[in-house]
Amino acid sequence: MQWSTIFKKELTEHWRSFKWIWVPIVFIMFAIMDPLTMYYFPIIMDSVGNVPEGATLDFPTPSVAEAMIMSFSQLGLLGVLIAVVVSMGLVSKEVKSGVYELVLSKPVSFTNYITAKYVAALMLIAFSLAVSLLVGWYYVNILFGTISLVQITVSILFFIVYFMMILGIVMLFNSFLKSQGLVAFLSIITVVILNVISSIYSHVITWSPTLISDYINMYFYSGQLETEIWFSTVAAVAITVMCLVIATITLKNRAID
Repeated sequence: MQWSTIFKKELTEHWRSFKWIWVPIVFIMFAIMDPLTMYYFPIIMDSVGNVPEGATLDFPTPSVAEAMIMSFSQLGLLGVLIAVVVSMGLVSKEVKSGVYELVLSKPVSFTNYITAKYVAALMLIAFSLAVSLLVGWYYVNILFGTISLVQITVSILFFIVYFMMILGIVMLFNSFLKSQGLVAFLSIITVVILNVISSIYSHVITWSPTLISDYINMYFYSGQLETEIWFSTVAAVAITVMCLVIATITLKNRAID
């Protein structure tokens, strides 16, 4: 009962702040931007002109896999920033305003408080990712070639797991910081550091959650899932759970203090 009440409250707040509208729209723009640009770029250049007489412009057309990867890459970069911005005030905002103390003055479990807010944010981001990537898949199928619905669905599910970890990290910083800006900054820095470490030592830490995007790219090229993507998924879930547990303990300690 407690959990569902907080969960519904979060979903309602997301709706009142129009996040259920603008977040999917922004994600869709990111997903279709590069494929559409690459497809229509030669046409744009021809219409603009300014090409020396007799000169020809030859722009290689991306393969269907490359076009789909563009959508995932944009969301893996800009989409992460939006996800962090959307979730940076989940707890820190309420702690700073005093709403947090008011809520927890009632018999509300710290675990319910953290997990309900987290799941509501995850639903928003997962919905936005799914819609945007399906729209991107639709345009890629029309303009570049065919990717099966099964392949895009599987890829989206793994991508959501990656964002699940991102939200877990944001929730962790939410639990002990009052500044939303600082929460966002440290979350982004943490994700960047994890990506850099994984890129440098990718041959060693093949289970790193930040390599999920790379394994998705390989899946589009080969049509076969790499075994390592399952280990990366388990690692992402483990890190998420760890972040939520630490966030809950942190809030409990703050309440005692």
